[in-house]
Amino acid sequence: MSYLEHNVKTVPMGLRKILYLNWPLVLLLISVASVGFLMLYSVAGGSIRPWAEPQMKRFVMGLVLMFGVAMVPIWFWRNMAGLAYAVSLILLISVEFYGDVGMGAKRWIDLGFIRLQPSELMKITLVMMIAAYYDWLPVDRVSHPLWVMVPLVLIILPVFLVLKQPDLGTSILLIMGGGIVMWLAGLHWGYFAAVIVSGFGTVFAVIQSRGMPWQMLKDYQYRRIDTFLNPDNDPLGTGYHITQSKIALGSGGFSGRGFMQGTQSRLNFLPEKHTDFIFTTLAEEFGFIGAISLLALYALILIFCCVSALNNRDRFASLLTLGIGATFFLFFAVNMSMVMGLAPVVGVPLPLVSYGGSAMLVLMVAFGLVQSAHIHRPRQT
Repeated sequence: MSYLEHNVKTVPMGLRKILYLNWPLVLLLISVASVGFLMLYSVAGGSIRPWAEPQMKRFVMGLVLMFGVAMVPIWFWRNMAGLAYAVSLILLISVEFYGDVGMGAKRWIDLGFIRLQPSELMKITLVMMIAAYYDWLPVDRVSHPLWVMVPLVLIILPVFLVLKQPDLGTSILLIMGGGIVMWLAGLHWGYFAAVIVSGFGTVFAVIQSRGMPWQMLKDYQYRRIDTFLNPDNDPLGTGYHITQSKIALGSGGFSGRGFMQGTQSRLNFLPEKHTDFIFTTLAEEFGFIGAISLLALYALILIFCCVSALNNRDRFASLLTLGIGATFFLFFAVNMSMVMGLAPVVGVPLPLVSYGGSAMLVLMVAFGLVQSAHIHRPRQT
């Protein structure tokens, strides 16, 4: 036992938990969120309204939630995983009947005190549920076909409900997030090979179904695929978003045009500049240096999650931490790929930077779970 750990054990339990917090991770989250505040201030023309001020308030609320979740023992969250998943599933079902429609999709539900997007909550509770399942399941049964069916059903149910909204991007993230936790739990590689082969078959079926009575995707989703393959076909229509995004990315150069000097966002050429495409605003104003700096902050957050998980001897805590880290990676990887034209345009916000309530609060709760796992991990006595 180190000298520091020995002295920490002499202080009261409440204060000890605060000292055990992963403070570098907290500072990294604040740094990334501050980048978001700065960019929201910029895209509003040098005003904290209408986006920066609400985002700051939500982040402060998120920090409070994160610290609150972190103080609760990780075994409690393990026991609550099933209930959390069930509540998320009920909220997703409720969206079908009582959801609010926005931009052609029914994804939100008004709870009175907050307008919640249940699919954001499901991204985290699904990881919790699968991690709790594999913590309960003996290791020698992980790859048994019968026991593999359980997490598959846990994934398929929310994916089906989210696809009905429709929200293809979130559906893919749910599949990938759940699959990563299954892989981390030790599932045999043969299952993933079968999924990859099935994936190619599904892509072929999706393409062949276009225009048929049994068409598998919505028309606008096919147009997004067309735009991804060749955005120049309709530069003023479906290809407008990605075309303007590439112009903004390229015009930033190495060091950028300067804070609040980006023409694409200032002159409103760039759509959704405060949400899904905020990364292009950053790249235009601060160039390659600003973009790679944000990417470095994201990478450091992932590293801290991985190190914390690898040092944790509790199976549920390790799987949960790695699963949340992987989900966080998927968020920013998909968003950045999308705005650079490396992936079709889907509604995935840039974590802690894009303007939004549900995504911000849910992500801060998720990092509260990571902190809980870190604080309450078994330590040498």
